[in-house]
Amino acid sequence: MSGQGPGKKLIGKANVYIHEKGKSGATVTHLDIELDELNDIIKPGESTYIGSKKGGVFIGLKKEMIQRAERKLKGK
Repeated sequence: MSGQGPGKKLIGKANVYIHEKGKSGATVTHLDIELDELNDIIKPGESTYIGSKKGGVFIGLKKEMIQRAERKLKGK
């Protein structure tokens, strides 16, 4: 995990859960990352991909998501 650095903007602290199949409506066991600010970049219903890195994960963004993320960096 690399932490803070040039070109990185902290958008909040997320709640992360393992959501077990069959409980609270889950049809498969999965991870929930809950942070309202993420919906400014990845809109509800959109799909993307996730990969692992040392100490955590990264979420890859599609073109439209990148544009929203870059606007957020500029404060728009």
